[in-house]
Amino acid sequence: MKPSILVTRKLPDAVEARLQRDYEPVLNPTDRLYSSDEILEIAEKVDGILPCHTEKFTAEVIARLPQRVKIIANFSVGYDHVDITAAQKRGLVVTNTPDVLSDATAELTIMLMLGAARRASEGEQLVRSKQWKDWSPSFMVGVQMTGKRLGIVGFGRVGQVVAKRARGFGMDIHYHNRSRVAPDLEEGAVYYPTIDELMPHCDFLALHCVASPETDGLLNRQRIAALPDRAIVVNASRGTVIDDEALIEALKSGKLYAAGLDVFNNEPDINPTYRELTNVFLMPHIGSATKETRDGMGFRALDNLDAFFSGNEPEDRVA
Repeated sequence: MKPSILVTRKLPDAVEARLQRDYEPVLNPTDRLYSSDEILEIAEKVDGILPCHTEKFTAEVIARLPQRVKIIANFSVGYDHVDITAAQKRGLVVTNTPDVLSDATAELTIMLMLGAARRASEGEQLVRSKQWKDWSPSFMVGVQMTGKRLGIVGFGRVGQVVAKRARGFGMDIHYHNRSRVAPDLEEGAVYYPTIDELMPHCDFLALHCVASPETDGLLNRQRIAALPDRAIVVNASRGTVIDDEALIEALKSGKLYAAGLDVFNNEPDINPTYRELTNVFLMPHIGSATKETRDGMGFRALDNLDAFFSGNEPEDRVA
């Protein structure tokens, strides 16, 4: 008998086709966001759950999961939406989908940098609203990326690809990571043992660290103050790594030139001030939103399910 899998969101067609071939999936064709109570109700009839980062598996939810549920195979790299400690105590296997979204997220990061630096939100609005009247030497002047210093917090898979892409703009790469990477992965990037040591060297700052208690509010007033005046901040990791009030204050004061944000605290109910600022380039958490990547994420999640239900250790186990 095929294992039954609760699939909490609408997945790519190719991924759902493989699910239907190999499992007994409970699909969500309308892509409606389930409440925790709805998930728990459906979970009575399944052996595993394939969720996204939009579903929160708190300690309370995990404690209420039926014993029949043995695995949470996430359709995401981040797994901060799952209480890993509670999962381990419960004996619940948890997996994620690393590697497959590095290129897409890096591309999005470069777009955030360009969009923020070249005032893309303002420019598009001018064209759409028919307020664009003429050209002048002082019209829509932005900041050039070429030759600038890029600081990267989190030099893992995504951070390293961002560095490769940024070198195409002639940028000098500086980074902080929990530990220094090998010289062949650095490719000349300058390592700083602490985030605070990195800050003064960032004309652009890209955040690519994981969400954890240690990184909560990582970019705060103190660290923003240590950045060069008129620096640009971009975030394609998790919203929790930024202190919103501190960032907004710096954007209003001119300490920071601009920001490019794909992720937010409490998304989609983001701090409303972001919508009012013209020097913020906003995207709706689409770092992995390419067909190639979303298919790859689904197949990676299914690879983990295949391994688990065949009695093997899933490659991407995080709990």
